[in-house]
Amino acid sequence: MKVLYVLCCLILWGWGGMAQTGEKNFIDQNYVEVTGTAELEIVPDEIYLRIVISEKDKGKKSVEEQEKEMVNVLKNLGIDVHKDLAIRDLSSDFKYYLLKRTAIQTEKEYQLCMHGADKIGRLLTDLEAVGISNISILRVDHSQIAKFRRKVKTDAVKIAKEKAEDFAGAVGQEIGRALYISENEGGYYPRQNAVANVRVRGVGSVDSTPVLDFEKIPLKYTVVVRFELK
Repeated sequence: MKVLYVLCCLILWGWGGMAQTGEKNFIDQNYVEVTGTAELEIVPDEIYLRIVISEKDKGKKSVEEQEKEMVNVLKNLGIDVHKDLAIRDLSSDFKYYLLKRTAIQTEKEYQLCMHGADKIGRLLTDLEAVGISNISILRVDHSQIAKFRRKVKTDAVKIAKEKAEDFAGAVGQEIGRALYISENEGGYYPRQNAVANVRVRGVGSVDSTPVLDFEKIPLKYTVVVRFELK
């Protein structure tokens, strides 16, 4: 009985203390809840290409010879091969050798990072001229993608605040401090790792190589914010 009496006193004291200080619980405060959505499209400045060099038949150029020719092409275009070119896979296929006693098929796969699309058309043309045509797009990205993500997030919060001010003003009130901010991950689509659609815009007037345009990277972010209503 004594324990129950002490517990009741503590509860009554807590309620009394809140009443004396005038503090309100979060759910007891008047607030307006809004969502803010911001979007941004950025032009990729990093295009990752997959280049495959293979040696299939006797009499053809070896992988090493093709590799040297590829490196020369890249250097002639001003590409830093030490920084932007990397080997992705090295494999030897013994299947046909064991069955037919023919030459071993050797293959090398590379990843090349191109900083912008202006040289890609020339790159494809020059590599094809030396017999390298197995080239595909791995992904596109931006060197400052983290900065743009933060910008979209903060813009979404600013838009939410503007909406809350409009709603509060419509009923003759104003907003106070933010009581709650929630990120809506379901509304965030940073598709920087998706393969972009490539559009051929035409040919350059100097070297007659195709000019490629890459799809912009779309960023979208949605937040839910509750503001105090005064």
